[in-house]
Amino acid sequence: MQPISVDAAPLARLRARLARLGAPLCLGIDPHPDALPSGLPADVGGIETFARGIVEAASEHAVAVKINVAFFEAFGASGIAALERVRADLPGDLFVILDAKRGDIGPTAERYAAALFGHLEADAVTLSPYLGEDAVEPFLAFPDRVVYVLARTSNPSAATVQDLTVDGELLYERVARWVAERWPGGRVGLVVGATRPEDLRRLRDIAPSPAFLVPGVGAQGGELAAAVACCHGTDAPGVVNVSRAIAGASRGDDWHEAAAAAAAALRASMQEVGATLGG
Repeated sequence: MQPISVDAAPLARLRARLARLGAPLCLGIDPHPDALPSGLPADVGGIETFARGIVEAASEHAVAVKINVAFFEAFGASGIAALERVRADLPGDLFVILDAKRGDIGPTAERYAAALFGHLEADAVTLSPYLGEDAVEPFLAFPDRVVYVLARTSNPSAATVQDLTVDGELLYERVARWVAERWPGGRVGLVVGATRPEDLRRLRDIAPSPAFLVPGVGAQGGELAAAVACCHGTDAPGVVNVSRAIAGASRGDDWHEAAAAAAAALRASMQEVGATLGG
């Protein structure tokens, strides 16, 4: 893979693109072979074509792109090669998140960081908090890069673990407070889903400084207004990820045009919310 050419540090590029577009839309790339438009084969070639097409159609409306690496890794070496090509060809001013949800320590965490930040040159990655600081610090050894630590996720069974009480505080609240206190400055953010808007608002009150990566808007039914209102921290701007509502806008021959229209509509909706918030 050829080195990625960028003009500024990741957060600076994110801020610049956000100022230009006026909406924190993050384009989610989750190319499941069973959900590709008609005419595309359910193989690695199909998912690469689809991923490239969605980026081409919709990225002009997004400040960031989040690629779920599992959909490429599932194809083995050919899938990794496709991921490398897709990553290498992304527009240079996009903020690129590789959604890998890694969580390990020591040399293993160092090699995960080398793969995602060193080889694939992600601007940001997602991490699990379960192993503590030892799972996060190896990624911060890469200057200027950003990590998002899972706090309150948008899946139905999230409460099984995340709602456990620890010394009178819910576990996901403890994670948010820990991240905000342990890593000020903007390089460590939180993943907070939009499907429980009351939790999203409460976590923003608990942790005002970290950026939030907010999934769950669109197909999962998360609240767009709350996501836009709460995603930005005082230390760094956040993003609101939308995957299926854009990529799955059509499975017919017009999928490219439908994705572009869906992204444009979401951007406009986020701009409207931003205007009501005063910018």
